[in-house]
Amino acid sequence: MKRSNKRSRQKWKWAANSPRSERSPRSTPSAKNTVESAYAQLYAEGYIESRPKSGYYVADADFYPLQTKPAPQNMPQSSVAYRYNFYPVRLSQKLFPLKLYKRLFNRAVDESLDMGAYTDPQGEEGLRHEIARYLRELRGVRCTASDVIVTGAFIDAMGMIADILRSTHGHFAIEHPGYHIARKVFAHHGFDITPVDVDENGLIIDELIASDARVVYITPSHQYPTGAAMPIANRLRLLKWAQKNDTYIIEDDYDSELTYRSRPIPSLQGLDDAGRVIYIGTFAKALWPALRIGYVVLPHSLVERYKAFHGTFSRVGLMSQKTLELFMREGHWERHLRRVRNLNRKKHDLMKQALITHLGDTMHIVSEGGGLSINIRPTCNIDLECLREKAEEADIKLHFAKAYSGGEWDAVRMGFGGFELEEIESAVRAFAEVWHSM
Repeated sequence: MKRSNKRSRQKWKWAANSPRSERSPRSTPSAKNTVESAYAQLYAEGYIESRPKSGYYVADADFYPLQTKPAPQNMPQSSVAYRYNFYPVRLSQKLFPLKLYKRLFNRAVDESLDMGAYTDPQGEEGLRHEIARYLRELRGVRCTASDVIVTGAFIDAMGMIADILRSTHGHFAIEHPGYHIARKVFAHHGFDITPVDVDENGLIIDELIASDARVVYITPSHQYPTGAAMPIANRLRLLKWAQKNDTYIIEDDYDSELTYRSRPIPSLQGLDDAGRVIYIGTFAKALWPALRIGYVVLPHSLVERYKAFHGTFSRVGLMSQKTLELFMREGHWERHLRRVRNLNRKKHDLMKQALITHLGDTMHIVSEGGGLSINIRPTCNIDLECLREKAEEADIKLHFAKAYSGGEWDAVRMGFGGFELEEIESAVRAFAEVWHSM
């Protein structure tokens, strides 16, 4: 791959569009699909860009390694039972492998366990080893078990990070719009808070640089709530900013397992050569929200600081950790991920088609292709607050991005994860009746 500059760009031509005489005689539809998939992945990660009626080009990005470069969530769910609830972060109860998990729990209850002792404050070593292996192999994260902290899901993870950074990095920047819980946690810990706008490429780096922030929270692979993916050029620039200014990046990879249009985009942390990225993740989106287990991968320089602040008690119960360790070690986690991804891809596609069928050109899809919801906006004159009230009268619960992300950016979050496949068509049809009555 040639690196692009302002004077020249390397054009990428589709093999399928080249003259027949130039193609391999063994070219097949499956080969064409493979090529198209490869281009789609490069486009998703920002390595190439598309020009209408022209083709694909290498994106303007600086691909020098950083060290050698020359100098230049969870939302509260209503307890009310609705006819249809488009809750945007719910999994189907049938997806959780309850019988298997009960068997593993019974195996984890072993007399050799010392139930009278306080366990490792970073979490059980066996579980940390499995988490590190998974992150290396499937997310491209650079880590070992010694870098992993097992946490009690998102709020616990963010509070722990705020504790260890507060005395040295007290100015916090967050995407705007962005996840309001992250902002609240750091405000509670006394940080100065600066919102930084996002665009179609995620966080606007120039605004971040101008803010003088010392730590920034971002969702680069699937920006919350807009769905934007940060391209490779912006990722490298962000890492350079952090390395140059002794700042830290908190990368929230909150639903990276649930992508339906391409392979999951590799983590930002995997590009980090200078130890500036704090990586956080959770088992809530793909395994079981009620499990309340997450993890943080700390740069080596912060592990000792963590031990100084939290060096006595484990953050998660021993039996929960041991059961999850068995679940991962025996390969159940990867199999479960494939099942969850395949089923939710079907739900996503059914929801999208139903929205197009029943709403047509009266709505615009803002973001789709990942997570557990599709974000839409009306193209006609519909007041979203009135829409919410009308839906309530029809026993339909709607959820809106603005309520959980701050600012003026808004969209209707059409959650599909909690529905069964056969329910989606009727749910969208009922919603469309309310929509068209506005």
